[in-house]
Amino acid sequence: MVKLNKIYTRTGDDGTTGLVDGSRVSKDSARVAAYGDVDETNSVIGLARLHVDDAALGAMLSRIQNDLFDLGADLATPLPAKGEADSEYALRIIQSQIDKVEADLDKLNEDLEPLNSFVLPGGTAASAHLHQARTVARRAERKLVTMMGQDDVNPLAMKYINRVSDFLFVAARWCNDHGRDDVKWVPGGSR
Repeated sequence: MVKLNKIYTRTGDDGTTGLVDGSRVSKDSARVAAYGDVDETNSVIGLARLHVDDAALGAMLSRIQNDLFDLGADLATPLPAKGEADSEYALRIIQSQIDKVEADLDKLNEDLEPLNSFVLPGGTAASAHLHQARTVARRAERKLVTMMGQDDVNPLAMKYINRVSDFLFVAARWCNDHGRDDVKWVPGGSR
């Protein structure tokens, strides 16, 4: 159980932050940028949930929010050196978390109107916020790719955030009356 008695520690005043293993890195490192964007994704999902009336979708989003904290912990914990065991405290994304997002995505997708155009972010407030969460999740993916070029990363971490961004797209459409009220892109429509 995490227990925080004091929020400020002053240890980051020099522009560094501590990782789960106790090491310190610059706050602008690829690792910190990646888990920062995961945290931002989580925050935007929280905003979206304020506008989601469907209990089942709300539960899916709540679970994803919890998993995104797991993902942040995974990214904040460097993988062990080759041949060494992972720390007993390491929290890693696992396949069953990806499977659950895929199952939820498939469930929502069953109800959607087929796509016949690109979709613009908008429609209901829930949909607009879910689209915003999707774009932040896609940014987190890009930052994770950058991190992967510099550090070893749990490969399931990338799969998880990729599925979450797909889920958020489908959920956004689902909140627009199952895609019937999607805001469609009209190529050259405002020329």
